[in-house]
Amino acid sequence: MKNNNNSCFKKGDENNSNYRVIHKLSNGDSPYVRAKYAQLVEKNPEGAIVLFWKAINEGDRVDSALKDMAVVMKQQDRAEEAIEAIKSFRDRCSKLAQQSLDNVLFDLYKKSGKLEEQIELLKQKLQMIYQGEAFNGKPTKTARSHGKKFQVTIKQEASRILGNLGWAYMQQTNYAAAEIVYQKAQQIDPDANKACNLCLCLVKLTRFNEAKTVLEDILRGKLPGSDDPKSKNRAIELLKELESFKFATSSSSHLVLLEDVFIESLDQLMNQYVPIRSRRLPIFEEISAYYRDQLAC
Repeated sequence: MKNNNNSCFKKGDENNSNYRVIHKLSNGDSPYVRAKYAQLVEKNPEGAIVLFWKAINEGDRVDSALKDMAVVMKQQDRAEEAIEAIKSFRDRCSKLAQQSLDNVLFDLYKKSGKLEEQIELLKQKLQMIYQGEAFNGKPTKTARSHGKKFQVTIKQEASRILGNLGWAYMQQTNYAAAEIVYQKAQQIDPDANKACNLCLCLVKLTRFNEAKTVLEDILRGKLPGSDDPKSKNRAIELLKELESFKFATSSSSHLVLLEDVFIESLDQLMNQYVPIRSRRLPIFEEISAYYRDQLAC
């Protein structure tokens, strides 16, 4: 029988039971348990990383060890190492862990400024939704924010991913693609924050009247989240600056850069959440027309 005298959980430690309950750790002295202790109790991130590596190599709660190690590496400004670790060892993890690893990987790509990788991963996530593979086939998932649990629907997730994709395109100054994606997100699950980003895209494309209409919808409280002070103040500032934006250089010359396969997947996805008016939604006709015009130039 293994001797636990050297365990990080000392007998008689009054915090022992509470710690195990809070972090859902079993008794013992396994590498993963020791890694979590180093991370959360001793506040020793570098020591925790060493122990997470040991857990992965020994097959000890690999799903959690790889994800937790990547998070700690990110906090230590070791995002590149974390990315390589996930890519190299995710095949040791269960199928159920893959979507969580993708979420961590996306945060790491953002931390590293890897826009192309962000975009590709977001497209993969949308493809999974279209194919019914998101949430491991379930209609909802449990998420956590500020210590509170709540349910997220596939519809909400699709809109959130589209919002992230639109933001990534904005960072590339590809405002035409960003505008298309934000429009799709707003059709599925509208909110004031995405509407502000959509407005900025429209401004960059010199479509000022449309931008003004979007802002007015926010200020009139027509969109969910319109009463959020941050979104409301941002809308007010954008409306004030709209006139000066008219004199800015247009970025509408950027290519949309959305592949036909991705367009078709989004088309099918949209048909699940909005009334079908035609076999091909007007917004995708717009994408195709815009793309053809760019190629003809």
